[in-house]
Amino acid sequence: MEINVKNIAFDLDFHPSDNLVAAGLITGKLLLYRYDAQDYSQPPQRVLKVRAHSESCRAVRFINEGRVILTGSPDCSILATDIETGSPVARLENCHENAVNRLVNLTESTIASGGDDGCIKVWDTRQRSCCNTFQVHEEYITDMTFEPESMKLLGTSGDGTLSVNNLRSNKVQTQSEFSEDEPLSVVIMKNGRKVICGTESGTMLLYSWGFFKDCSDRFTALSPNPVNALLKLDEERVIVGTENGLISLVGILPNRVIQPIAEHSEYPVERLAFSHDRKFLGSVSHDSILKLWDIDSLVQDSGKTVEGKSGSDSDDDEMDMDTDDKPQKSSKGAKRKNNGGARGLDNTSDFFSDL
Repeated sequence: MEINVKNIAFDLDFHPSDNLVAAGLITGKLLLYRYDAQDYSQPPQRVLKVRAHSESCRAVRFINEGRVILTGSPDCSILATDIETGSPVARLENCHENAVNRLVNLTESTIASGGDDGCIKVWDTRQRSCCNTFQVHEEYITDMTFEPESMKLLGTSGDGTLSVNNLRSNKVQTQSEFSEDEPLSVVIMKNGRKVICGTESGTMLLYSWGFFKDCSDRFTALSPNPVNALLKLDEERVIVGTENGLISLVGILPNRVIQPIAEHSEYPVERLAFSHDRKFLGSVSHDSILKLWDIDSLVQDSGKTVEGKSGSDSDDDEMDMDTDDKPQKSSKGAKRKNNGGARGLDNTSDFFSDL
């Protein structure tokens, strides 16, 4: 299925229990569509269109069991929108000093935001406040992922590093050494034993859990296309969206192979997401089309296999060693996105006051 959103989409998210998909556009608009999961001939119907931000809408996430959509923008604000009425529930102005680049769900009552200021913030929706700030990176946050059992929030940045932030101790647990190969995306694999970062060169960096200072292996078969998006299919395989518009299935360990499964367009794939029942894979790119792919058909009908190149690491890595290494300052990487205007921080205590 295809949805013409009529402009570049930067992010998408699926409702946690219903056949709804949201997209954030470069124009600052938030769009919500209902799709028919049984009859593919029925075009998705737009159920909501909101001018959420004065600048682009870079991040979109459902919260509160899908009753509310959060959006983040280079205008330095986060907006909470009611999906039934389209009315703003709350808006937090100046939540970061620069553009809000990423949003990720943590627990039922917390979410995290990443900004172009290199800061990661955790928001408590019950206490209605910012409950923690991790000022660990020197450049914009490219991606984040959460490991719920250990309560670790991982972030990647344009400064060339990966950070591990401990939500229990409210401390930055560790930070990788600087890499000139800027990490753009991150995912946790192998039942929490591996962390994979997609980079600007197309190389995928593999880290062993607990040993984050330097990567344990590199997977180079996707080079030179930047790996913009990673989405875990299972513990052995990850779906990859690259700058050349291709969507591929990559076996991480032990079978390091690439299977091209779809071509979104000739433009970069920005983000990937699964529907609530994992029946559909959603992708957005710069072609103004939000595409919904039948995931079973993609995996079963995937094209020829390409052998990947890697380093010498094996799957028999050391297990979790939660060492509280002091984060070290890094050199700055080249930025790929423009910052929003710098603004002072405002009072954050009333952000979720109406949720």
